Amino acid sequence: MSPHTILVSIGSNIEREHYTRQSLIALKAHFDQVSVSSVYESEAVGFNGSPFYNAVARASTTKSIQEVCDTLKQIEKDNGRVHSDKKFCARTLDLDLLTYDSRTTQTPVVLPREEICYNAFVLWPLAELVPSDIHPKTQQTYAQMWREFDKQKQQLRPIDFMWS
Repeated sequence: MSPHTILVSIGSNIEREHYTRQSLIALKAHFDQVSVSSVYESEAVGFNGSPFYNAVARASTTKSIQEVCDTLKQIEKDNGRVHSDKKFCARTLDLDLLTYDSRTTQTPVVLPREEICYNAFVLWPLAELVPSDIHPKTQQTYAQMWREFDKQKQQLRPIDFMWS
């Protein structure tokens, strides 16, 4: 079975330095050839909360889309994430599958993840990590999408982050 390329968003606003580091350790334990963007600080979107650390990881896997989603949920759970009914809330760790190769799906998860197009904290790290990759729906590169993005909508800044 040939490996698939996945892009995963990483977010944390509870003990965010610790859990951002833990995300990379866990991703490297479950996936191959993991690389990661810079870390960005963003305001909470959708609720009043402390700022998030955000990044995007790229990895290789032979797991199915469902297996990748299950693995990400388990990593969140292992890192103290409590899934509540509220979509927008503080969290130790939030890992979302953004893309799986260039597949477009509705189940088990919507791919490519729609927030790529409207959240700076997803798009800027993508544009940095994989600038020439093509978004499966817009058919634009992530660098091009970031250039055209309205950067006034969300406050976001790269931070000096030590992964180890």
